[in-house]
Amino acid sequence: MKPATNSWWSRIGRYVTFGVIAAVLAAALVWFHWQQHERYIQGSPSLTGMANEMRNDSSAWTRDEKDASTVLRDIQGHDVAAIGAGRNAILVSTTDGRKYFVADQNAAFASALMPTIMKAASDSSFQLILLPDVDVDIGAVRWSDVIDRTRDALTLIFPVLMMAGLVWFMRREMKGGASLLQQSPELSFDDVIGAGEAKAALADVKAWLTDPMQFTGMGVRAPGGVLMTGAPGVGKTRLAQALAGECGASFIAITGSYFSAKYYGVGIQKVKHLFQLARKNAPTVIFIDEADGLGKRTDAGAGPVEAESNRIINQLLAEMDGFESNAGVIVVAATNHPDNLDEALRRPGRFDRTVQVRLPDLHDRVHILRFYATKLKSKADDLDFEQLARLTTGLSPAALSTIVNQAGLIARKCGDDKVSSTHFIEAIKIARIGDVNGAERALSDEERTRIAVHEAGHGLVAALLGTGVLEEITIMPRGGALGVALVTKRQDKHLYRETEMRNEIQVLLGGRNAELLVLSEASSGAAQDLQEASRISLDMVSKFGFNVDGNLFSLAALPQQYAGLQLKNAIQHANTLLKELNDECYSLLRANEPVLRAIADRLLEWETVAGETVYSLIEDHAAAVKGTERVLTA
Repeated sequence: MKPATNSWWSRIGRYVTFGVIAAVLAAALVWFHWQQHERYIQGSPSLTGMANEMRNDSSAWTRDEKDASTVLRDIQGHDVAAIGAGRNAILVSTTDGRKYFVADQNAAFASALMPTIMKAASDSSFQLILLPDVDVDIGAVRWSDVIDRTRDALTLIFPVLMMAGLVWFMRREMKGGASLLQQSPELSFDDVIGAGEAKAALADVKAWLTDPMQFTGMGVRAPGGVLMTGAPGVGKTRLAQALAGECGASFIAITGSYFSAKYYGVGIQKVKHLFQLARKNAPTVIFIDEADGLGKRTDAGAGPVEAESNRIINQLLAEMDGFESNAGVIVVAATNHPDNLDEALRRPGRFDRTVQVRLPDLHDRVHILRFYATKLKSKADDLDFEQLARLTTGLSPAALSTIVNQAGLIARKCGDDKVSSTHFIEAIKIARIGDVNGAERALSDEERTRIAVHEAGHGLVAALLGTGVLEEITIMPRGGALGVALVTKRQDKHLYRETEMRNEIQVLLGGRNAELLVLSEASSGAAQDLQEASRISLDMVSKFGFNVDGNLFSLAALPQQYAGLQLKNAIQHANTLLKELNDECYSLLRANEPVLRAIADRLLEWETVAGETVYSLIEDHAAAVKGTERVLTA
C-alpha cells in the first residue's frame, strides 16, 4: 500500500505545482498589461477644451447618431471642428455647432478611416483627438458589448457543452436501451399452441427459476442458458415470454445487434450493464433474438472491427460463466442459423440446452387457425379448419396469423360483412403462390391453351398417383406462376418412401408430358419443374441409396472439395432415373388422354377447375374403360 500512497500524494503535488505556476504567469501578465496602460496614460498629453469635454462627458454627442457617410461628407466639406476616436464610437463636432456620434465597436471603423482623417486633418484646421480609454455611454454600443460578451461566453461554453453531450451520449450508448418490462409477461405455456418439445425442454428452466432449492439441495448445477433454433415465425420469442410469465420473472428482450456500438469499448460496457440489470432484478430471463448477429471470434490478425467483436464475445462468455454469480439469471437465445454462433457460446455451461422449435403439425395448425379466426367476424358454420390446415402445410404460426388477417381484408374488398371459407382459401393461395396479377391480359390464345394443358397434366398425374389431395387447378396467373395445380398433403410427413419420391417426380414431369401428348411439342414453361425433378432424383441416387445398381455410398459423406469430382456418375444415374419416370408418366397420361383434354377444355372455359371435378372425370373415364372391356370380352 505504501507505493500506492506515495504515488497518489506525488500526483497531487504535481497538480498543485502546475496550478501555482499557471497562477503566477497569469498575475504577471495582468501586471504587465496594467503597467503598459499606466505608462500610456502618463505619456499622453493632457486634454483641454473640447477634447477634455469629450473625455469627461460625452453625453452631448450621444443624443444624435449618424452613419459613416455623414462623417465623410462633413470632412470633405471642411465642416468638422473636432473628431474624437474612442473605443466604441467616433464623436464629431462640426463648425456650425452640431454634435453627433457614429457607433464604432472596437474602433474598427476608426482604424479604416484613420488615413482619410489624418490627411484631412493636415489640410484643415479641425482637431483630431484619440480617446483610447473612453467608453461612450450609448445604447447601441451597450447592446454590442452584450453581444460580444455573449459570443465570448458561448465560445468558452460551447466546447464544455459538447464534451458534456458526448459523455451523456456515451453513457446512454453503454445502456443501449436494454430495459426491463414494467411487469412480467402475462403469457404462459398454455397460450403457446404446439411447440411441445420446446415446452418440455424449458420445464427444467422453469423449475429452477421458481424453486432453485430443489437443484442446489441435490448438488445439481442450474442450467445456464437455452438456445432455441428454428425457422422464422415459429414462436421462439413467444416461448421466451411464456417462460418468464410462467415463473413470474423479469424479462429483458434484446437482439444480437444490441452489443454493437459506434464507440470503442462501449459494446463491452453494454454487456456488463445488461447482466448487472438482470442480477439486480433476479429472477430474470434475458432473451437475445437473432443471436447469430454476435458472430464468431476471428484470428488476432483481423482489423479493429473484428477485434472489438472478439472482445464483446469474450465479455459475454465471462458474464455467462465467469466469477460473477448469475443466480436467478437465465439467458435464452434464438437464432435461425446456429452454426454462425461462436463455438464457446454453445458449449455446456453456457447454453446447456439446444431446443428445436419446429413448425406446427396438422393438429396444431387447426388450433392456431381457430384461435386467430375467433378475432374475426366470420361464418363459423362455413369454416372447415381441417381443410384449411391441410392447405397450410409447412407454414409457420406467423404465416397463419397473416393468412387469417388477409382473409378479413379479402372479405372487406369483396364487400362482405363476414369472413367465409372462400376468403380463407383465397388468402392461402396468396400466401403460398401469390396474388392474382394481370398477366393473362398479355397472353395469346395459343399460350393460354398450352398453360391449360400443362397444368391439367400436373393435376391429373397427382390425382392418379395419389400424391396428395388435388384441391383445384387454375390458369389464373398468380405471383410468378402462369398457372397452378394446388395439391395438399393429407398429413405432415417427415419420411418419404422411394415410391412416394418417384411419384413426386412424375407429377413434376406431368406438365411437360401433357404438352408433348396433346400439342406434340414441349415449351420452356417446364424449366422449373425439370430443375426440381433433377434435384430430387440426384438426392435419391447420391444420398438416399435409391440407385438402380444398388450403390449405397452417399456423396454427402465426402468433403465438399471432393464431392464435386464424384458427381458425374451420380448425374448419370439421376438422368437414367428421370428417363424411366418420364416414360411412366407419359404412358399414364396417354392412358387417360380423354380426361386430360376434358380438364384442359374446362380450364379454358372456366379458368379454374375444382379437384372434385377432376376426380369425377377420372371415375367416369375408368367406368367407361371397364364398360368397353366388358363389351369386348362379351
